[in-house]
Amino acid sequence: MKPVLLHPTYFPQPGVMACLLQREVVWEVWDNFQKQTFRNRCYICTDRGRLMLNIPIRHVGGTTGRQRYREVEPDNSYPWQRQHWRTLETAYRSAPFFEYYEAELRPLFETAPQSLLEWNLESTILLCDLLGIPFPEQVSWDFQESPTGVTDGRHLVLAKGSPDPNQPPYHQVFEDRHGFIPGVSTLDLLFNEGPAALDYIQNLKISVGA
Repeated sequence: MKPVLLHPTYFPQPGVMACLLQREVVWEVWDNFQKQTFRNRCYICTDRGRLMLNIPIRHVGGTTGRQRYREVEPDNSYPWQRQHWRTLETAYRSAPFFEYYEAELRPLFETAPQSLLEWNLESTILLCDLLGIPFPEQVSWDFQESPTGVTDGRHLVLAKGSPDPNQPPYHQVFEDRHGFIPGVSTLDLLFNEGPAALDYIQNLKISVGA
């Protein structure tokens, strides 16, 4: 089975974590940055439903307007890290396992990252540590429109479209108000299911090709 080529994303969804656990993964690090993707956003569940956490980025000029993903810098002139953490606290303070993971997650939100790519890798490393999943170290050597030798899973970075309606449900804090909300960050799974989150990811079916 070929390795899967994935984009590093901000606190990725359970489907991405399942790829990390069930397949060999190569990180795409040579592509251009694109808006409307999970590169600088993730979703969580709140009392009002699905909510986006967005990382503001510093925009660059130039004739093409394009910028390598690895060169993109978060706009730290706005305290987005503090806002994201406070939003997580408000949304998940009553979740069964928020306090269990709080001390390990909080320090990440007390930093001012200079690289969006590195921040996303750090968020994924932290999720892997908390779940007990080995973090894949292999990265791409160059950009290929149609990569060979790997299964192209880069489409998973796209934030447009509806979440997978077939994602198996698990307990969520506000499910009595909204029912099960799919397509949110693995943080939601972790805060609600704790150590059982690993079993969920192990049994999650992924469809990125052979």
